[in-house]
Amino acid sequence: MAKDPFRESAVIAYYAIFSLPGLFVLIITLAGYFFGRDAVNEHVLNQVSSALGNDSADQIYEIIQQQESETQKTSVWGAIVGIATLLLGATGVFAQFQKSLNNIWEVKPDKAKSGIVELIKVRLFSFGLIVSIAFLLIISLLISTLLTAFGEWLSSKFSESLLILLKILNFIISFSILTLLFAMMLKIFPDAKIKWKDVWIGSALTTILFIIGKYGLSLYFGKANPASAFGAAGSIILILLWVSYSSMIVFFGAEFTRQYANIHSGGAAPSDHAVKDERCKDKKEEM
Repeated sequence: MAKDPFRESAVIAYYAIFSLPGLFVLIITLAGYFFGRDAVNEHVLNQVSSALGNDSADQIYEIIQQQESETQKTSVWGAIVGIATLLLGATGVFAQFQKSLNNIWEVKPDKAKSGIVELIKVRLFSFGLIVSIAFLLIISLLISTLLTAFGEWLSSKFSESLLILLKILNFIISFSILTLLFAMMLKIFPDAKIKWKDVWIGSALTTILFIIGKYGLSLYFGKANPASAFGAAGSIILILLWVSYSSMIVFFGAEFTRQYANIHSGGAAPSDHAVKDERCKDKKEEM
């Protein structure tokens, strides 16, 4: 609670709204190059629909279409500026996410060593994570397609019990992909030297909580309909709520990783271009 997760998650949600158009366009473009744009579009929107409902999925689809349309209409120089803006917007939420994780690990960039180079590095790391998300999406799509096709063949030849095994296998694969994604986020983004053995424990816990939270939020949004009071802005409110709650889950996983590292590995030192953040120590003393 000393790290103020409610404020941090609200900041992430704010940045996410402005990053969503670029983020979705980049992921769909990268993954669509290998698997087909329509298939990736459908898969992404199905995931959004299962979490936030059909209205929010339709709203995000319109945002993606509008962003692509604006990029195609412009001149060459306009397209270059548009792509640059797209990249900055898409990576903005991850840059802010790094600041929040640094707050958890009580580190900050060393002003004497950081500058424009470190800023570029953060953006490149963020873009690298977007590419990784697209790659994991491709793998997830490919495996889901193969399992679906195999399941249809099994259902015509064998009993239903084998289909249950396939669903379990699909869940294990999805769980592993999510764990890998969270592990990359928890390991790469903080300006701290965190050991992989500590990261895997924290990312596995984060994945479990994230899956539980996903279904819990879906049930809450479906029953309570918190966006109904906001009219046309309801879909945006749902996105803000979902990102905010999900961010708190990730922050909890990061804090667990830090405490686990403190107990089993003696903590994690700041990276070469970072120092300990004494402001975090002062906040804890005030608490």
